[in-house]
Amino acid sequence: MRIHILSDSLGETADLVARAAASQFPHERFEVVRLSKVASAGSLEEAVRAASAEGCVFFYTLADPLMRERMNALVADLGLAAVDILGPAVEVLETAACVVPTGEAGAIRKTDRGYFQRIEAMEFAVQHDDGRHPEGLSEAEVVLIGVSRTSKTPLSMYLAFKGYKAANIPLMSEVEPPPELFDVEPRRVFGLVSDPDLLAQIRSQRLVELGRYARTYAEREAVERELEHARAVMRRIGCIVVRTDNRAIEETAQEIIRYLEQ
Repeated sequence: MRIHILSDSLGETADLVARAAASQFPHERFEVVRLSKVASAGSLEEAVRAASAEGCVFFYTLADPLMRERMNALVADLGLAAVDILGPAVEVLETAACVVPTGEAGAIRKTDRGYFQRIEAMEFAVQHDDGRHPEGLSEAEVVLIGVSRTSKTPLSMYLAFKGYKAANIPLMSEVEPPPELFDVEPRRVFGLVSDPDLLAQIRSQRLVELGRYARTYAEREAVERELEHARAVMRRIGCIVVRTDNRAIEETAQEIIRYLEQ
């Protein structure tokens, strides 16, 4: 079955919701098709009538209240299966705040201060990934430390996407961390740890993917030694320790953000 994303902008919001809903049906196949930039009532009706002839579901985000009214009328007249993603949320906010919405399509993507902040944070995360440029750690809002394969890089990038300047430092038993790390305010440093068995498994798989062989890298005993050394470094710093095993990147990032906002 097709899910038609109908929008007077790009339809990214409805697309995300539709795919999240479709993912709850592992044995069904849903094809998501976007009908973006629908700018007039005439083009709206034409697109809806053409798509509905095939038999489908509509997910729509229409900022213009007149366009939304027309879509609601079409849904009722044609007996369509449809979900208004944006309308109810806007109406609740309008009622609660007693403010009239602009009805402007694509307003969420306007370039603002937050956009430039995220771009700057992403550039910082790339420049300070995997221990590079430790002299810049004083500028970091978040410093992630941990042994190999504890999700330091993906966490740094996710936090950067949220607007936080994040750096990450790998901890290895035979290498002393950069001295600049110990000058960073402890509340901005987060130690990442994971279950040694899981780490050994992830490392073994990584070696297979790379076509390499490094026995000690994936040995459980070696992993445990690295974790012990990492925890010792974390105690020296006095940082917060966060577990990353069996957790989504978003979940771990939200825990870190909660600490930062306290």
